[in-house]
Amino acid sequence: MLALTRLLGPHRRLLLAAILSGIAHHLVVLASAGVGAWVVSHAITGASADDLRGGLIALAALLPLLAVTPWLESYIAHVAAFRVLADVRGRVYAAFDRLAPGYLLQRRSGDLGAAAISDVEQLELWFAHTLSPLVSAATVPVAALTALGVFHPALALALAPALVALALVPAWLRRRAQAHGAELRARVGELNAEAVDTLQGLRELITSGAEARRLDRLAVQDERLLKAKIAHGRRSGLEHAVTNALTTLGLLSVLLTAALLVTSGDLDAAFFPVAVVLAATTFAPVVAVTDVARDVGLVIAAGDRIMTILTTPAPVTDRVDQPPPGPIEPRVVFSSVSFRYGTALPDAVTEITFDIAPGETVALVGHSGAGKSTCAGLLMRLWDVNAGSITIGGHDIRDFPQDDLRRLITLVPQDVYLFNIPLIDNIRLGRPEATREQVIAAARAAQADEFITALPDGYDTLPGELGTRLSGGQRQRIAIARAILKEAPILVMDEAVSNLDTESEQEVAAAMTSVRRDRTTLIIAHRLSTIRTADRIVVLDNGRVADSGTHQELIERPGPYTTLMAAQLTGSGRS
Repeated sequence: MLALTRLLGPHRRLLLAAILSGIAHHLVVLASAGVGAWVVSHAITGASADDLRGGLIALAALLPLLAVTPWLESYIAHVAAFRVLADVRGRVYAAFDRLAPGYLLQRRSGDLGAAAISDVEQLELWFAHTLSPLVSAATVPVAALTALGVFHPALALALAPALVALALVPAWLRRRAQAHGAELRARVGELNAEAVDTLQGLRELITSGAEARRLDRLAVQDERLLKAKIAHGRRSGLEHAVTNALTTLGLLSVLLTAALLVTSGDLDAAFFPVAVVLAATTFAPVVAVTDVARDVGLVIAAGDRIMTILTTPAPVTDRVDQPPPGPIEPRVVFSSVSFRYGTALPDAVTEITFDIAPGETVALVGHSGAGKSTCAGLLMRLWDVNAGSITIGGHDIRDFPQDDLRRLITLVPQDVYLFNIPLIDNIRLGRPEATREQVIAAARAAQADEFITALPDGYDTLPGELGTRLSGGQRQRIAIARAILKEAPILVMDEAVSNLDTESEQEVAAAMTSVRRDRTTLIIAHRLSTIRTADRIVVLDNGRVADSGTHQELIERPGPYTTLMAAQLTGSGRS
């Protein structure tokens, strides 16, 4: 719970105002109930209008406060809660950016989506509906017990055990509530992840005839969620029953004590209904807390999932806030680079050494898992090397702030992601200030202008979720247009033409030849037609540099490269 309060940020004063309003509301309710009971009891015993005037005036003064204070508490608490939720969502999105891609690859996108939306929304229960009543439940009963003690100490002693027991109910079931809450939030996240996977893979499921098996998988997750909800409901019902029993026992205890005091002459009969009403009213804030506390386990579980994201250390952190001075020569050098994705895992690459001169194109080739994409990720500093160094212009890439480093590099990935925004905005993703004319020029260079202008809305066309309204080759050319528009001096192409047909590949290859002329380019590819366009080839085998040279040099000597080429030509080798 303390972790949840740390999420308040600058909104502590606003929530404090809500808490004070809540305390004021419950005190006004106590006062109104007590005064009302006093007026009724004296009226029944035949008091005159003059005798009742003071009580009636007090009631008239309390009624406006009775209406205003709960509204004020609810309004301020919700405003504070919604502001906190907006801040937390922003912090979660920022954490995704900070943790990408290493941590995010360990979690399913649907589960992360649940954390960013559903878990954050769950926090409203704590900030808008629990925190203020919790403080009120801790303070208002003290005032009520004091008032009852003034009438007679026995009344306070009769009520106190039930109040204490009632307050301990949530604590008694806390561990079980937290366990149920954690289980329920985990099952929601898993079901959400399965549903997202199913929706994104509907085409593959239908064409493979796997719909029934997938529905069975969803049914299993749904059954797990159902069991978690039943367990949560069972505990919640038990808590509700215990709360009602303790409330009833407390009221009966005060009722019997007050009756005995009246019959013994130790309590004025006119104060009998006042004592009973005060006791009943005292339970209201405590019961309100126990009502919402049944779901606090869910809130704590949601808060834990959020705090895990917010507090997980980034795989890469800036160690400087300014880039090296002067113009940066786009010369890339890998020097004895070693890297592993986890301490318990083997090296993905070991002592990798090669360089790329300004304006030169180097192709990384090798079998699947040889370390090609790892090298590209290390160059963009998605992870930090475990040993060795990577330099640009003679400067270790760790001596650049990440934003400055990535302004030097542009990527054409193997799997292109398009946002469901106009194509023109997809193209200028890395350069949002680009004009429409600059976007069109980049699209023409990437051989994309022709198919874009043929679309019904041209450059304002929405590509659909995941770009499903475009073919693979079209999405690839949009990515190439992005890279061209960004005008970064270093270009990384990861299987950049793997989804193009032969004709499109030739068109894009011609465009990329001119684009690469003034850029340092690293190509990760298996197609011979793509590899042969490189000035130099570096062959990776099991995470190590096995050979390097031009295509002609490598093809003339037997080795890993000739083996790869032979496999490709016979159609037996794939990445």
